[in-house]
Amino acid sequence: MKNFIVTTTRKPDPATESFAQEISSRLGGRLVERADNSFDALRKIYGAENILLVKKNSLSVVTAEGELFFHPNTAHLRIKNLRGGEGDRLIDALKISDGSKVLDCTLGLGSDAIVESFVAGANGKVVALEINPLIAEIVRHGLKNFSEDSPHILDAMRRVEVLNVDCEKFLASCADNSFDAVYFDPMFRRPIQKSSGLNPIRPLADASPLTEEIIREARRVAKFRVVMKEHSGSAEFARLGFKILGGGKYSSVAFGVIDKGYGLL
Repeated sequence: MKNFIVTTTRKPDPATESFAQEISSRLGGRLVERADNSFDALRKIYGAENILLVKKNSLSVVTAEGELFFHPNTAHLRIKNLRGGEGDRLIDALKISDGSKVLDCTLGLGSDAIVESFVAGANGKVVALEINPLIAEIVRHGLKNFSEDSPHILDAMRRVEVLNVDCEKFLASCADNSFDAVYFDPMFRRPIQKSSGLNPIRPLADASPLTEEIIREARRVAKFRVVMKEHSGSAEFARLGFKILGGGKYSSVAFGVIDKGYGLL
């Protein structure tokens, strides 16, 4: 992982200082005093590319592209639509329902995992993987501590299990058919410019393309379906053996599926 430091707000209380020390010890980033330094000054002083900022009740990462923090983002509206009887393109692609077990191999900021968890319910399970420890830390903390939302959405957040692990290694450790669906949302190598809210995550995200071996393992682990989200018209669907779903005619993204018995062997 790229070099990072841990710091706090300018006048932290004892609880914040203690939390910062705990995170620094656990993740391996150097804990430094904020004092009156700007983030740019801290980068120059300590030669760090990213700054894990510990606040009183939240965490964020300050990157060259801005500040990255947890927020349910579109999950709130998507869950509202689902409760109102409308569909959701991801859920339609995954074909999950109450009691489903989902492996989300690309947690990111967690919006998809929250929606998956809402649909899977208390009887289901959502395990979300994130290879970058800073992203995993702020999203895990946010899912467990965010409180400004409806009870059913907060319950969905709390049920998501976040693991800081490479998806290929985790898939290799899973038994056959151990999840109903496996999902990938790889970081687009050609960014959608209007998605400026995602810019802070780009310096931290793993832009490595999925491999055929990863998809083979996903097919082994998925009981019913493997799903990938990509740019509309992306060559990745054909390269990895996904069948593109219809729908979202005017969307810049598309979903591809591999049903068991379809795609790579």
